[in-house]
Amino acid sequence: MAYDRYVAICRPLHYGTLMGTRACVKMAAAAWASGFLHALLHTADTFSIPLCQGNTVDQFFCEIPQILKLSCSDSYLREVGLIAVSACLVFGCFVFIVLSYVQIFTAVLRIPSEQGRHKAFSMCLPHLTVVSLFASTSFFAYLKPPSISSPALDLVVTVLYSVVPPAVNPLIYSMRNKELKDALKKLVHWVQCQCQ
Repeated sequence: MAYDRYVAICRPLHYGTLMGTRACVKMAAAAWASGFLHALLHTADTFSIPLCQGNTVDQFFCEIPQILKLSCSDSYLREVGLIAVSACLVFGCFVFIVLSYVQIFTAVLRIPSEQGRHKAFSMCLPHLTVVSLFASTSFFAYLKPPSISSPALDLVVTVLYSVVPPAVNPLIYSMRNKELKDALKKLVHWVQCQCQ
């Protein structure tokens, strides 16, 4: 998405050639392959861990930190390796998104008309909102201090980063639609009237 926005704003006359079918297939294949490799590494590691504290996980899906709590082996080195691979993948994606948006914002700020800048920013805002929502909740889930960790908080945070971003994704991306904006305003007004 970041590259698509970059090409659409910074190189609009080349959009057809840069974002052709071949480029889209390559980007989708790279995303799927890296996601599959990441999942395969974590799955292989998870199935090789002996469990000695039962097999009940305090989550609504088998999340790796919760499974590690049930393990009776010292899986420190394997986990460090997987965390390093995960960090490289996440960091690579993050750098790519940041660099794309730095170039986009640099190009947008050079647009002379207010309307042109507004249109360009409104094209980027949904993607930035979804990425920020997912990244902030994921960072909190995995980087929160153990001192504030509890099963209930872990469950709430897991739902926040795994369910909320995909659920609000269609709403965020369709907020440029005038009919949807009007319907949302009516809904908010109706809710406010019901509360009074």
